Amino acid sequence: MTHRAAVLGHPISHSKSPALHRAAYAHLGVELDYEAIDVTEEALPAFMARVREDLRQGRGWRGLSVTMPLKSGMVREVDEVRGVARSLGVVNTVAFEAPPPGEDPGTTRLVGYNTDVAGIVNALRHAGAASAPSAVVLGGGGTAAAAVAALKELGAPDAEIYVRDVSRATEAKTAAAAVGLAIRVLPLSGAAAALARADVVISTLPPRAADPLAEELAGVLAQRAGGSSARPAPARPGVLLDVAYDPWPSRIAAAWQDAGGTVVPGLEMLIYQAVEQVRHFSGLGEAMPADVIDVMCDAAGAPRRVF
Repeated sequence: MTHRAAVLGHPISHSKSPALHRAAYAHLGVELDYEAIDVTEEALPAFMARVREDLRQGRGWRGLSVTMPLKSGMVREVDEVRGVARSLGVVNTVAFEAPPPGEDPGTTRLVGYNTDVAGIVNALRHAGAASAPSAVVLGGGGTAAAAVAALKELGAPDAEIYVRDVSRATEAKTAAAAVGLAIRVLPLSGAAAALARADVVISTLPPRAADPLAEELAGVLAQRAGGSSARPAPARPGVLLDVAYDPWPSRIAAAWQDAGGTVVPGLEMLIYQAVEQVRHFSGLGEAMPADVIDVMCDAAGAPRRVF
């Protein structure tokens, strides 16, 4: 029987997850149909009820990838939350643990994980991010929570969190308390100077949301370079990971790259976190061959890894 998996979110038509996952399962010889399904926050409980009914009827599900704006709400829809997802209260991956042979399929357990943290850590390390970096995060939601945990793993001593509304950074604050990283939550309007001096910047804002900041940042970086962005800067910006990957390059990524900084597209994070999801959904776990990441890179138009 061919099993099902999907990426859920709203909007979702732009998602590259289907291309990544389908390439992986074809390479692995795993019969698993993977699709994108548009699900709003309000519709999530009803959708998950239908998934559970599918399981009771013997229609197989193997996994769900979860993107904005569903990562926090999914915590309430699973039977168990494991690993860093439990500390963060943010789930981006749902795996299905089948019952023992002969038991009711309705007893399948839905288990929540967070692979975004591994995706961010591996993408930044692949780009050569400094250890114990000075760090800035743009945004305070579910992906920002993963960014906070990733920065802790990278050895950052603290981080500044810049948000449009300082009263709405609950997920980032919860994550910081859970992993023990000191943070300051500040208004987005003052972020440009902080970005220019940071070793690592992680933008978790939706596509185009950082555009107003990009022009100001370009001015700060040009001033730092001696008044002209065309002249080489004495000290280049650090590493910017922009989780938004459509359109690409984003305006903030273009400003960063023009000033000589290293830019990590969100596609890199997406690939690395998807590798961890494929481990869960394929059932191969750590036995999954390492070369699967190369076919996923091919599917996304990203360079293959060099180890």
